[in-house]
Amino acid sequence: MALYEELKVFSGNANPTLAAGVVEYLGMPLGRMDAFKFSNDNTFVRFHENIRQRDVFLIQPFSYPVNDSVMELLIMIDAAKRASAGRITAVIPYYGYGRTDKKDQPRVPITARLIADLVTTAGADRLLTMDLHAGQIQGFFNIPVDELTALPILARYLQEKELPNAVVVAVDIGGSKRARNLAERLNAPLAIVEKRRIGGNAGATELLNIIGDVKGRTAILMDDEVDTGGSMVNAARALMEAGALGTYAACTHAVLSGTAVARFSESSIQELVCTDTIPVPPEKRNSQVQVISIAPLLGEAIHRIHHGLSVGEMFDK
Repeated sequence: MALYEELKVFSGNANPTLAAGVVEYLGMPLGRMDAFKFSNDNTFVRFHENIRQRDVFLIQPFSYPVNDSVMELLIMIDAAKRASAGRITAVIPYYGYGRTDKKDQPRVPITARLIADLVTTAGADRLLTMDLHAGQIQGFFNIPVDELTALPILARYLQEKELPNAVVVAVDIGGSKRARNLAERLNAPLAIVEKRRIGGNAGATELLNIIGDVKGRTAILMDDEVDTGGSMVNAARALMEAGALGTYAACTHAVLSGTAVARFSESSIQELVCTDTIPVPPEKRNSQVQVISIAPLLGEAIHRIHHGLSVGEMFDK
């Protein structure tokens, strides 16, 4: 039995295609609302149906343009709160600013915490998200957080490819736990690319060495997010130089900014498999980029939250 009244799912402008897939899984229509900008660049939101005491889920990843996506969600939450929604769950498949989760330089912000405060202060009662850049971001919220993972979906896809003599490779030491979990599901060994950043905030990296045996193996590079693709491509080059048979890449969030797609097409990476937490437009899709929808996963989580069921049991082996 549902703990709240009727379930309502709404979507901002960040990823309406994903939201459509979620409500299709749930077997219900997407909630009717407006979210647009006035000529003065101010965002306006209005719900076109009664949400009083309803269990409201607002789907909005923090994808490009990130700041607009964040602000739109905050206004959606405020509008739902003022319309007397029974419970408001912010569904943020991709939590932008997740990389800024600590002070790693003097006089810099912790923006991931700031965004958490904004979402909470706006009136969200819960957060549903996917593969945070750092697990401790959950602790930035004073509301319940359900963090889903795309790992089983990615692992299933890679298992079906039956890659010969596979080894899972963490793009950096910080991502070793995520890569290890994938390696366990694929029954494959783990290797790690050790690197250090150079050039401050420019995003450039310098590879140091590869920890683990990759010679004669098919390497599967694993990371939570691919932005410019520089780390993945550089790691793939180092793996091939170390004797790898071939390289594949997997991630949850495919930002693919700038010339990332071109960079991948010129690299040794045979395929990049990702999910649709962020919209991947047609111009960024080719035979090398494979996108798997996480709409059924989000839909099942929403169903379980609405009915007071365990979300964690979704990932029990």
